[in-house]
Amino acid sequence: MKSAKGTIGRALDQPDSGIRFYLFYGQDEGQSRGHADRLLKGLAAEKFVVPAQAAKSDPALLADEASAIGLFGDRRALWIEPAGDEIEPAVAALLEAAAVESPVIAIAGALRKTSALVKLTEAHPLALAHISYELNEREAERVVEDLAREEGLRLAPGLAARIASLAGNERGIVAQELAKLALYANASADAPKQIDRDVLDEIGAGAEGDSMKLGDLALSGDAVRLSHELDCSAGDAEPISVIRALQRRLLMLAPIRARVDRGERPHDAVTSAGKSVFWKDKDLVSKLVGQWDSSTLARVFERSGELERRLMSADSPPAAEALEEELVAIARTARRK
Repeated sequence: MKSAKGTIGRALDQPDSGIRFYLFYGQDEGQSRGHADRLLKGLAAEKFVVPAQAAKSDPALLADEASAIGLFGDRRALWIEPAGDEIEPAVAALLEAAAVESPVIAIAGALRKTSALVKLTEAHPLALAHISYELNEREAERVVEDLAREEGLRLAPGLAARIASLAGNERGIVAQELAKLALYANASADAPKQIDRDVLDEIGAGAEGDSMKLGDLALSGDAVRLSHELDCSAGDAEPISVIRALQRRLLMLAPIRARVDRGERPHDAVTSAGKSVFWKDKDLVSKLVGQWDSSTLARVFERSGELERRLMSADSPPAAEALEEELVAIARTARRK
């Protein structure tokens, strides 16, 4: 069935035990992923990843896995991302199974109304579909304010709009930046902190320019230009800002690459991403999503997070050297692609 307007929050926080399959889809994949994470908490379940290709190859897989009881009796939820029409036969088998122990959660991109998976999910009483639309500017500001409140942040006037703009109105990027702000300010829901423009500038939230250029050169595998830029910016580039700019680029690339994995050409996938890709960056992004596969992008993002945590710790290594080593390693990996 299709989620009714205004009811999705309750469906996530107080899940219906009869629902076997949840489909979160639409252009705002950050929101879809956020809904799925919230549902996991509502279910009090652990995530169990099932590759879409595996479900496609074996249509009985989802029903079998969902019917199995956890080894230690713990509750789990099967998680498929990215999902598409290729899993429709497996979902149909799941919905027709006699009984299941675990629900299945699928995250997809901008599926058409004619999608077999959407049609099946909306028509079946044991399934729930919810579409996430792109945010407009006003909605994005409200999301920033709501998420900031949850993190214990009190934003000065105008900051919500600035954060939303710098994050390209992407919920996932907004949530990540606000979590970093809360960590920096030692804020929490029980101990809220005021955040003004100076604090935002100080930690480099949303920094672009040269910071983004260094990450793009590394991802492109252009080791010569990367080395030149690192030499020119020695002492000027703020390592944390560069890392965060790289992370924002990776978060942009991941859902577009997922569309390529589903069979779209890189250029078409970038076009489908709409305003989340700045028009001047479209050729570069097309090149990168054709160059990097989803699993390697995920590993680079994980390594960037580890480096950021190391640099923010008390016994961190020399920041400039550590950043340079990581960027060069990314460039070498890119050249092997």
